[in-house]
Amino acid sequence: MNFRIHDSSPAEAVEEAFFRIQQEQMADVPILNPALSVEAVDFQRWQGHWLGIVVTPWCMSMLLVPGSDENWVSTGENVRRFVKFPAGDFAFLGSEEAELGEYQSCPLFSPMGKFASQSEATMTARASLIALLTSAAKAEATTKAQKPADEPSLSRRRFLALR
Repeated sequence: MNFRIHDSSPAEAVEEAFFRIQQEQMADVPILNPALSVEAVDFQRWQGHWLGIVVTPWCMSMLLVPGSDENWVSTGENVRRFVKFPAGDFAFLGSEEAELGEYQSCPLFSPMGKFASQSEATMTARASLIALLTSAAKAEATTKAQKPADEPSLSRRRFLALR
């Protein structure tokens, strides 16, 4: 795989890669949501690498992109590995695109038909990233403190499955 270290945010390379995928591989796929476009959302440093979300007309996925050669775990194409976050362990698949090099992705939503607008998808991406980086115990305590006593608890899985 093409290992490339990104010293700065890979957001532009992510958008270039997924826009090309849309044009070359997804153009005639009926699940595309015409209200959505390709957008890299909130890429930030996480354990020496880049973590963010890509929104496309066909899916929304968390991405891990190498920010250094230190502690990056190469998986190979379509090989799964689990990554531990404050909210729990998530499965990521190894991938590679010419504009981006090696990266790993974890799907959140597909297809994207339930999103009415780009801003709705972007807000959901941001909320998902916050949930990922918040410990389950902290999120549960915050939820209990903010909700009425008769309202059900919102687990991490239920939060991500609300769409």
